[in-house]
Parts: sequence; C-alpha cells; structure tokens
Amino acid sequence: MSNPVPPAVWSPSVLTRTPRPRDPPVRRRTLGTTYDVIGKERPMSRLSYATAGAALAAACLGAAAYAQQASQPPFATTKVDGTDNVYVFRYGNHQSMFVVTSAGVIATDPIGYGRPQAVVTYVDEIKKVTSQPIKYVIYSHHHFDHIAGGKPFKEAGATFIAHKKAQERLAALKDPHTVLADETMGDKRTIKLGDTTLELTFVGLNHSDSSIVMRLPKEKVLFAVDFIPVGSVPGRAMIDSYPIQWEDSMKKVLAMDWDKLIPGHPGAPGGRLGTKQDAQNILTFLQDASAAVKAEAQAGKCWDPVEKEMKLPKYESWPGYEQNLPFVLRRYCALWGRGT
Repeated sequence: MSNPVPPAVWSPSVLTRTPRPRDPPVRRRTLGTTYDVIGKERPMSRLSYATAGAALAAACLGAAAYAQQASQPPFATTKVDGTDNVYVFRYGNHQSMFVVTSAGVIATDPIGYGRPQAVVTYVDEIKKVTSQPIKYVIYSHHHFDHIAGGKPFKEAGATFIAHKKAQERLAALKDPHTVLADETMGDKRTIKLGDTTLELTFVGLNHSDSSIVMRLPKEKVLFAVDFIPVGSVPGRAMIDSYPIQWEDSMKKVLAMDWDKLIPGHPGAPGGRLGTKQDAQNILTFLQDASAAVKAEAQAGKCWDPVEKEMKLPKYESWPGYEQNLPFVLRRYCALWGRGT
C-alpha cells in the first residue's frame, strides 16, 4: 500500500478447483485502465459450484494478494493518469507521491524504514523524470514505516515539513534514521511552487494524531496515508488509532473536492488509486464495526467472545478480512469495553 515503469497488473494465482460452467470475468486493472478476461466453459453442477465457491473464496483473496505482491517489480514510478506532473513512487508495499513543478519538486514520505536503498532509489527515480531540484519533503504522519530514511533528500537540499504533533514525537524519540522537520504546520498550510499549489490539511485524529492530507486542487488528486486504505480491511492501522475521531476525519475528507486518492499502500486490486466511493466504503466499515462491537461490549462480551466469535459477513470478500478483522475487533473492544 508507477510510470515510466507501468504499474503491476493484478492476476489471481492458479488454484486447483472443481470445474464450473463459466469462469467469471477477472478484473485486471492498471491505474487508468480496466480489462475483462473471460475463461472457457467448464461444466459443473450448481451445488458443486456453490460449495467450491464458498470453500475457495477466502483462499482466492489471499492468493490474489500474494500474487500481486510477488509478481510486481521491487519498485515503480507511475505518472497519475490525467495529470502532467503528479507521480506515485512505490517501493515494496509502500508508496509516496511527488509533484514536479516549474520551480522544483515536492516529494512526500521517504518510505525508507529498514531499507535505506529505497530512498536512494526514490531520489534517483525523481532525477529520471526531471532535472528540477527537490525543494520539499512532506511527512504524512509520524510513523517510521513511512517517514524514516530521509537523509538522501536532506543531502539534496530539501526542506522537511511535518505536522507539529509529528515533530513533537520525533524530537522525543530521536530515531537516528528519521530526519527532523525544518518547518511545522498546524491545521492548514498551502505550498505554492512554480505553477503548482498543494494544500496541506490536518483533518483531526484518525490512524494517528499527526496525519495530514495533501490535496492538489487543480489536479483534484489527494494523498492520504494509512487511514483510508483502498479496497481492503484496515489492519495494524487500528492498533493506536482514535476510532471515534477517525470517522469525523473521514467525513472532512469526503467533503473536499478531489477525484483520485493516492494511498500510502497500493490499492486493491492491482495497486489502483482510490475514489470517493472507496473512502465512503471505509467510513461505513468503521461505523458498522463500531456498532457491532459496541452492542456486544455492553453485554459484557469483550474481549474473548468478540475476538474469537464475531464476524462481519458484509465485508468477508474484502482483501485482508481474515487477517485484519482481529485488529479491528480488539481496538473497538478497547473503546467500548474499556473506555479507551
């Protein structure tokens, strides 16, 4: 969770399965294009079809996610469709946005935690696109998996910007691999560089207490990290989150004017970008999970009965459902069962 190198194309793993009347369309996506591939006819009874479908549903989701990650190159740089100057840099399962302007480059999260070579690659990829200097690096929030490793950007002369709460945490933790911000912001800041305007907005507590969204008003592109996963169930993002305020921040994001969302991890399936419908889907998921756990917590069923027995069948087809649901249930049990 990018051009000149085209994005990876999602394709499911090959699984042994009972023959069936007709394979459904397999949706293969790039950031801007969708293709349908129709399989050959394979006779099969309705009962066998239903049984096999139920048995393989979770396995197919997990296998597809694995295939997507395993088949893609280690990194990629992709221009966002419909723009002239907005790029996604992906390294492994993390990604950042950078914007090329007539007066320099605005980069975001270095994504170098535990892999300093990723940041060197990031800088090199920018240099392949433009000879303009890197003027800014903007942190999305304070979590190291997204912002560690910024030294190559600092050596290139970039000014680092973060929310003031992110700076407070970084100053206290003194992580040797994470560059402290040169400048901080509160609720809002606008950066104008060359012919480009970038709006930075703190939308309140959500996945962290320092998350900002970055909006390009002309291009209608938004960069938001970790609190709006695209097409999948939130996982570890729930651990230290603020569930009630998260919903409020989502409503603020939905009220903004944007068409495309660049997430901090590739969207599912196929590394796609997000839409407002994806953001609404996550808000609805959080509301449904909160309401379901609240009812059980008030009946005294947090922790074990909820964590071991509760299901949210409406979302069982989402990637990450089986692996990530326990994180969701535990966080809401903490909220409604402990008051924290």
